[in-house]
Amino acid sequence: MTFKEAAILGSFLAKDYVEEFFKLLVNYRSISASEAASRLNLHIQTAQDFLEAMTELGILKKEEVYEKKRPYKRYTLLVKSINMVLDLEPLGTNKDPEDHSSIRIREHKNAGVNFYTARNNQYFSSVTVWMGKGRERSERKISLTKPQGKFLFHLPFPTAYF
Repeated sequence: MTFKEAAILGSFLAKDYVEEFFKLLVNYRSISASEAASRLNLHIQTAQDFLEAMTELGILKKEEVYEKKRPYKRYTLLVKSINMVLDLEPLGTNKDPEDHSSIRIREHKNAGVNFYTARNNQYFSSVTVWMGKGRERSERKISLTKPQGKFLFHLPFPTAYF
C-alpha cells in the first residue's frame, strides 16, 4: 500500500459513521449509495464518496444495475478484513552513506532567505530575502515562474556539497 492510499484509507476510517457503514456492507453484501445514506442518515454524496474511495482501494466492487428506472451502482464487499501495510524500505534514497548526489540542500540555518515550495512540492513558488538587522530589517518577496522555481529547486547552494 502506498502512502497516498494509506492516507485515503485512514481518513475514511477515522469518520464516525464508518463502523455502521461496514456493518451494512457485511450484512447486506450489496448496497447502493442511496440505500446506505437513508439507513445511516447521511447525505447521499457522503455515502457515494465513501463507497467510491473504498472501490478505488479494492475493498469494494462496483457494478451497474438496471431496473425499471435508470441504471444505478451497487457496491459489494470483497474482503473480510482490512490490513494496512506500509513498506518503508523504498523511502530510503541513499543506499551508500557516502553518496550525497541525491540530496538537495534548499536552506541553511539563519541564512536570511526562505524558499517556499508550490503545493505539489516539485518546485519553488517564491523566495523571501531579509536584509538588514533589527528594526531596520526589510523583507523582499520574489515570485518565481515555474521554470525558475524548478531550476532553483534542483540547484544546490554554492557553499553546499553537491
